[in-house]
Amino acid sequence: MNNPFSNERPIYLQIVDRIKVKIITREYAPGDKLPSVREMASLMQVNPNTMQRAFSILESEGIVCSHRTSGRYVDLDEEKILQLRKDLAREQITVFLRSMEQMGFTMEEILEEIEKLGGEK
Repeated sequence: MNNPFSNERPIYLQIVDRIKVKIITREYAPGDKLPSVREMASLMQVNPNTMQRAFSILESEGIVCSHRTSGRYVDLDEEKILQLRKDLAREQITVFLRSMEQMGFTMEEILEEIEKLGGEK
């Protein structure tokens, strides 16, 4: 596996985040069937119980749905996926802002640095 899991958060939560990213980037498109628990566990090199726990969270959040005999599928609701994208972006921005504030940057300084980077493109 190219990107091992960190020790900072439970593995099942990291898996949930990885699957969410695959959904918002359309690697798993709305309506797509997801690999089985065992297949996904093998891909991610984790215990099937860990994978099952991650899938359960995704189901409880309404991001994937389970069809008793045919597996799990990405939800078809485009609005839900767009909202998921916005939520994940907000989480990343919040982490970034906290980190910058811990380094002593003010919001004005943060925005200044972002503008500088934006001008380099």
